[in-house]
Amino acid sequence: MATKSVLNDSKQVERAVALIQLGARLQVLESETDLSYERLLRLYKEVAGRSPSKGQLPFSTDWFLTWQPNIHASLFLNTYEYVSKVSALEDIDAIMKAFRLYTEQIAACGLEPLLSITRAWRLVKFVNNNMLGRTKCSKCGGHFVTNPYENARHFECGLCTPPARAGKSASAGGILLH
Repeated sequence: MATKSVLNDSKQVERAVALIQLGARLQVLESETDLSYERLLRLYKEVAGRSPSKGQLPFSTDWFLTWQPNIHASLFLNTYEYVSKVSALEDIDAIMKAFRLYTEQIAACGLEPLLSITRAWRLVKFVNNNMLGRTKCSKCGGHFVTNPYENARHFECGLCTPPARAGKSASAGGILLH
């Protein structure tokens, strides 16, 4: 009979609380902790002060490839890959740290974050399963989220070659091109 570790249980609760505070959906908590659904539900209500959102998680890779979300996703993914390389953090802890850094950088630029912790988590899963990849821009040299088999020789990112209507929106916190 396996003995339950109080220390491990405490770490699981601490991780779940951190994820809830970042706005993670319940499905992310279930996937990244060993806590029961009922316990996570109680914890979510206690920490967030409300019931968790219902419904399925976003599953399409297409969202990450549209102009503005691609810039945000690329910033997050580059940050995540750097954090993963320079630290000995578990994957979910590296995602949380990179997400915090992403939100700080976006706020410093006066923009609204388009990526939620749930979408960031999903992005990492897509990349790990080769459903998305990163390609180096042939103009600026930055690495951007792309389809896994993008032709790197002629790839130009959305910052170097924005779509015709990009940056013209008056939406608050959006990227504007001058």
